[in-house]
This record gives sequence, structure tokens and C-alpha cells, in this order.
Amino acid sequence: MNGTDPTQGAEAGGPSGTESTWLSTEDRLRLGVRVWLPEHADGTVVVLVHGFGAHKDDPTVVTVAEALRADGHVVVSYTGRGHFESEGECTLGDLEHLDVASAMARAHQYGDRVVLVGTSMGAIAVLRHAAHEPTAGVVTVSSPAEWRLPRTVQSAGAALLTQLPPGRWLARRAFGVRLANRWTGAAPPVELAAAIEAPHAVLHGTGDRFIRSAEAEKLYEAASDPRLLHLIQGMGHAYMPESVPAIVDAVRWALDHEAPS
Repeated sequence: MNGTDPTQGAEAGGPSGTESTWLSTEDRLRLGVRVWLPEHADGTVVVLVHGFGAHKDDPTVVTVAEALRADGHVVVSYTGRGHFESEGECTLGDLEHLDVASAMARAHQYGDRVVLVGTSMGAIAVLRHAAHEPTAGVVTVSSPAEWRLPRTVQSAGAALLTQLPPGRWLARRAFGVRLANRWTGAAPPVELAAAIEAPHAVLHGTGDRFIRSAEAEKLYEAASDPRLLHLIQGMGHAYMPESVPAIVDAVRWALDHEAPS
């Protein structure tokens, strides 16, 4: 940390029409946050949550945020715990629900109708929050359903990266991610999906070699109505170009099916 208090004011720079500042979580971690402000806001807000190894200014995140802002939504994106400029350690979707809660509090400064969008590890965090707190809608992209990874080269590499000391060292040096040494064995995403009362859109690529699209079908089956399943032909993992229009449409769908307050 340098001598400047990052909680004071907003940072300069970043894409036009955005504000960059900091969030504070319940467990007193500071997270970098960027807010995307549409020219004509319609009172809806999207909290956009990245996956492992990404951050609020990752090009894939920015592309989704720009598309959502163009559709009239304020977008709150942040860098999760243990990633890059944010404090703490990454827990692979376990304690990350505290990050989502902090972003939700910021989002409610801009509007009451907030949709959560998360991918991969970020989708787990979104599900964990939405299973216990109300929201206008949930959109998960490339989310696992259970704590079992397919037997692929990509999954084996992820396991080595996150579970062994040399892998955690590599994650820090090469990807800017500080990984925690322990996890709590929290409820799997499929159980969380079953507890969510908000409209839930499940998006997944049929070409995802890291998390198979069958996981999306499990999440969809566990979810309550209103629910939506969109398998995107040929798409790989996380925020891919093919996912952008599907995410925009899913947010619209969620807001259209929001339960009356």
C-alpha cells in the first residue's frame, strides 16, 4: 500500500463515463470498484462479477459492462478479494459473497432494481449471496453445479494451480491472485440455486471444456420459476464475445419477470 488513502474520493482515469473508487467489505477488506454510468439511466443496476484471474478492468469484463450500459443500466463492477489491487485472499467463491454484498450496497445508491451477473467463480459468489438476500434477478455464466470438475487438461491445470503450494505461488506471480490455503466446504452451487427466489437465467457455452454444459442443466433443474436456460453454441468458458448479447437479453428477461414489490 502507498501513502494515499484509497477510500478518499475517486480515482482518475479509466473508460469515459465511469467512476473508479473503493468498496469496503463486512470483513474490512478494500476492493477496487468501477461504476459505469449510462447517458440515460432507467433506474436499473447490474452488479457484474468477474471470474478467477480477472478484474474490474479486464477487457472481457469491460466489454460486458459497455453492452449493459448501452442498454440503459448502471453497472457496478469490482475486483474481487485477493485479485490485483484488492485486499485479502481469494477463496474461490466461498467468502466472495461478502464482496457481492458490498457491491450490492453500492448499487442501491443508483437504483432499487439490481440484477446480479457473475461468471465461473463469480457466479458461485452471486449464487451464494442471492440464496440469502433479495435481488431483482440473477444471471450466471459458466457456473459449476457441483464440486466436481471434468477430467480435462484445463480442469487438471486449475486443480494444480489452486490446491498445491507451487500452483498458488504461480497464481500470485503470473495471474495477480493471492489464494487462501483453506476452504470451508460450503454448499455447492446447485443447492444455492434451489434457494433463490429471484428470476434466474443460466447461461453456458456448449464448447466449455473447463465446466461442461451439463452443469448448467443441473442448475436450471434446481432453480425455481421463473427460470431460463440458454446454451450458447460453441462458446467457451466465462465472458466470451458470444456471451455478451445473451447476457444483455438475460438481464432484460430477469427484470421483466421480477416479482412485484
